[in-house]
Amino acid sequence: MEIKATERSVYLDVSGIAWEATRFPGVETKTLYRDAAGRLTTLTRMAPGAVLPRHRHVGLEQSYVLEGTLVDDDGACTAGNFVWRRPGSVHSAWTPDGCVVLGVFEAPNEFL
Repeated sequence: MEIKATERSVYLDVSGIAWEATRFPGVETKTLYRDAAGRLTTLTRMAPGAVLPRHRHVGLEQSYVLEGTLVDDDGACTAGNFVWRRPGSVHSAWTPDGCVVLGVFEAPNEFL
């Protein structure tokens, strides 16, 4: 929910933005920023055992784990840690214990 917008800045009350279900069980998102070029900033919440199936990133993907553990084909990223993936990278992601991730990436992800 937008609190304030000026010429230079937009302030959001993130707690006032509803979690939106995705087509993947146990995965919800809040969109914090999106532009016409496809740049996105999201919060993603994954329930324990939830999986994001194999997908390709069209651009750079950056993920900061706020809570829990995010695991992919290359390793695990725990709360307080950051991982970025190169454009064109392909992976799946899952969580053993649930997680909340701040993500910055370019849409659309291509699910394979």
